[in-house]
Amino acid sequence: MAATLVAVLLYVALPQRLLVAPRYVVPALELLLLVPLVAINPRRLTRQNATFRFLSLALVLVIAASNLTALGILIHELIHAGVKDGRALLVAALQVWLTNIIAFGLAYWELDRGGPVARTQLPRGELPLADFRFSQDENDDAVEEVADGASISADWVPNLVDYLYVSVTNSTAFSPTDTMPLSARAKLLMSVQSVAALLTSLLVIARAVSILH
Repeated sequence: MAATLVAVLLYVALPQRLLVAPRYVVPALELLLLVPLVAINPRRLTRQNATFRFLSLALVLVIAASNLTALGILIHELIHAGVKDGRALLVAALQVWLTNIIAFGLAYWELDRGGPVARTQLPRGELPLADFRFSQDENDDAVEEVADGASISADWVPNLVDYLYVSVTNSTAFSPTDTMPLSARAKLLMSVQSVAALLTSLLVIARAVSILH
């Protein structure tokens, strides 16, 4: 919920020319999707049904799609409209980049091993195939103080912070670092995120800095 609210605030703060609808339409839709999710699991994610799964995935899709659309408009404005306010462009690029991290972090968190409820409620033998391989998944033969925190020894499962870290590293290095994508959908999502981050960093931010100079 906190990650979603941050993404909503970042979107609301974008310049109007980067939005495809009136400023509060998309945030209202995101909050509308968030309310029943919180109602089903008000404290911790322990219950899941088909409706919950659909709403949670729809929420992530709306956040990601609206942000990628804003990035597309930002690039179009940069190329065709000749933006002259470098400071505003730099701030908008930062907002889009941060929202990109949140959106894809949530996507990885929702999809990997059946989602957050399945990862914590089902025995390992019943989990769907993993989309990501974390270092904890293969640390059981390391030194004792490392092996004690491995998936096999401590029944460790990734949480939202782990997926946000994957999203941050993918947006800064434009490639996986210590966490490897395994499934085709994970590789596709990471590719889209990397390209979006690359465009934001190399094209938008570079242009903004050149305007400021």
